[in-house]
Amino acid sequence: MTEIKMPNRKLLAHIVVWGIMLAFPYLMLLRGGSNLQISSYLLFGSFWMGVWILVFYINYLWLVPQYILKQRIQWFFLLNIVIILSFSLGFHFWGEHMFSYFLDRFPEEAVRYREQFNPEFRPPIWVEVIRDSFPLFIIAIIATLIKLNEEWRRSETSRKEAEKALAEAELQNLRSQLNPHFLLNTLNNIYALIAFDTDKAQESVQELSKLLRHVLYDNREQFTTLSKEMEFIQSYIELMRIRLSSNVKVETEYDLSLQSQTQIAPLIFISLVENAFKHGISPTEPSYIRIRFSETQGCVRCLIQNSNHRKVGYDKSGSGIGLEQVRKRLDLTYPGKYKWNYGLSNDGKEYSSSLEIYTN
Repeated sequence: MTEIKMPNRKLLAHIVVWGIMLAFPYLMLLRGGSNLQISSYLLFGSFWMGVWILVFYINYLWLVPQYILKQRIQWFFLLNIVIILSFSLGFHFWGEHMFSYFLDRFPEEAVRYREQFNPEFRPPIWVEVIRDSFPLFIIAIIATLIKLNEEWRRSETSRKEAEKALAEAELQNLRSQLNPHFLLNTLNNIYALIAFDTDKAQESVQELSKLLRHVLYDNREQFTTLSKEMEFIQSYIELMRIRLSSNVKVETEYDLSLQSQTQIAPLIFISLVENAFKHGISPTEPSYIRIRFSETQGCVRCLIQNSNHRKVGYDKSGSGIGLEQVRKRLDLTYPGKYKWNYGLSNDGKEYSSSLEIYTN
């Protein structure tokens, strides 16, 4: 058996609405000069209001969930017709009895009623039953629309939560791909240094230990501070400088506060920096890499420009996770809140990447 639950706030709202609907006709009668006692009004009016409530909740709690939502539309309409006509017929006979009681007990109201209406003329029973059914059909329609709206809102909330969970899972997958890949590149650099400069290799190991703290700890959170991320970027660039030859010029500029507490996705820039070191240096030709970070109110900017030198097939140093995966991560973390332009210059000699992230 299906358990029916209603949140306390929603239950209170239903009670208030039905209370107002029950009290409103009585207040109108008092304003019209009637001396009808509330006990008599409740005896007569509460029955009809009770029928309204029954029709509403039969649809709201049973017919809509069991028939509309399960695509059994024909049964929904058939059962509504039977229920409403049955209630209308029952109310007709109850109304006849209570109306006679009402007129006998309140003769002044009876005189007023006979002055306004001709009691001699009464339509057939089936006409009155159909007439009394119209308000109940309206109540059923209202209940159906309210329940369908609630179900739509609930399904939309569930869909958004599912999309968010999927996005977070995909984001976590992308980040897990980045971490081991970044470490592999760095270890390759240290391995290359050992062959010709052990002192620099030892220095690289020290720099790597700083990077590992950020990668292994700060990267676990969805966001880190911009100051920590810049410290990580600086350490990485210094680590890369160790193995560069004299014909490579690396320029860096940080136009932001070193204590900035702006929240930023960890390792969001590292792939772009890696890409610059991958394609921006050549063992034989003059090369350059320019890296600039800046922050204004609500916006963090990263501009990277480098000379373009294609690698030979066997050289895997600095290999990034790919621009497409960078785009996916930005879409997942900053949907509609970033601007990224990248590409080669017209002569193909310079590659530039300009990324703006809006943190507000």
